[in-house]
Amino acid sequence: MPPETTTATGPLADLRVVEMGQLLAGPFCGQLLGDFGAEVIKLESPGSGDPMRQWGREQAQGKSLWWPVVARNKKSVTCNLRDPQGQRLARELIAEADIVIENFRPGTMERWGLGYDALREQNPGLIMVRVSGYGQTGPYAPRAGYGSIGEAMGGIRYTTGDPDRAPARTGISLGDSLAAVFATIGTLVAVHHRTRTGQGQLVDSAIYEAVLAMMESLLPEYAITGYQRERTGSVLPNVAPSNVYPTASGDMILIAANQDTVFARLTELMGRPELASDARYANHTARGARMAELDDLIAAWTSTVAAETLLDRLHTAGVPAGRIYTARDMFADPHFAAREAIVRITHPELGDLPMHNVVPKLSATPGAIRHAGPDLGQHNAEVYGTLLGLDADQLAELARTGVV
Repeated sequence: MPPETTTATGPLADLRVVEMGQLLAGPFCGQLLGDFGAEVIKLESPGSGDPMRQWGREQAQGKSLWWPVVARNKKSVTCNLRDPQGQRLARELIAEADIVIENFRPGTMERWGLGYDALREQNPGLIMVRVSGYGQTGPYAPRAGYGSIGEAMGGIRYTTGDPDRAPARTGISLGDSLAAVFATIGTLVAVHHRTRTGQGQLVDSAIYEAVLAMMESLLPEYAITGYQRERTGSVLPNVAPSNVYPTASGDMILIAANQDTVFARLTELMGRPELASDARYANHTARGARMAELDDLIAAWTSTVAAETLLDRLHTAGVPAGRIYTARDMFADPHFAAREAIVRITHPELGDLPMHNVVPKLSATPGAIRHAGPDLGQHNAEVYGTLLGLDADQLAELARTGVV
């Protein structure tokens, strides 16, 4: 079990980040940077903190099980950004930072006197990462924009679900997470640029654009051929066989054998090698045109074999296949264990706390989880004392007046 420490190590340990966002899009960017060692100082409202402290369907001892993950490796300080004194504290902290992350509605930071032009006057190398629903420019920029709206506007909502049902959503906050990942990429590019030039810059990550970036050839397909991608349930149009199939044991397994050579291996296992040379199924285009009938042929075979036996045969033959995992499956899987995909952190109240590990894995400079999400204001004395030189009496006065 990794030791719990607040000392930053890792390839980004020389970077100090002030995180001013809340909920998920901005904080997930902060989490990713913190995973690789950046010192992430999270500013939260006094008394309530980030709403993520209460989010999540299931709680333990009245505490969110989402917060320890998204706030891992971070330091929490309280700061009332709506108060002039709180804004002054934020400016002083940002003056000592390399990166500031925010995901408020565009214009909010400027109203607080914390726009990029003002901040870079005192810190020319500052990288400001701004995550929002629609971006910082354009006619929609001032609108409130949550992840679900960005998913709808970016195209993923329309194409998700069964064709005879209303558009569905995935069971995770996909839009927010994608915007955060792209914000992180942009941040690291900006850090590289600053290393070369000494100059900071703005990173503008819009949720709808992050989703749009995942939409493959949707745009040219419509513009050039007039084809509009529709909802197709569990399959991708014209990609076959690649679907979920029944087994004799009642389990469902996924088989992806859409490449010509892989399809040939699958037909050998089925005892139907002639299918690989049959003109109806011999190439990618032909199989895609006959997806439904091909799925019926495969399902008729898979339904006669127990799942474990079937998976063993498919793996041995080099045909990609697998179960559809739940959390229980992940905890029991030896591959997850061998790669330490799940790690356990000691939480002061929850005890042994599992969560997903840092990705990707780096051979020389891996990331690490040093501690779970902190208590509200846990690092006030450390951060304000070390960076701003405030003493206990000054902090007490700021707390009394609701600034921290």
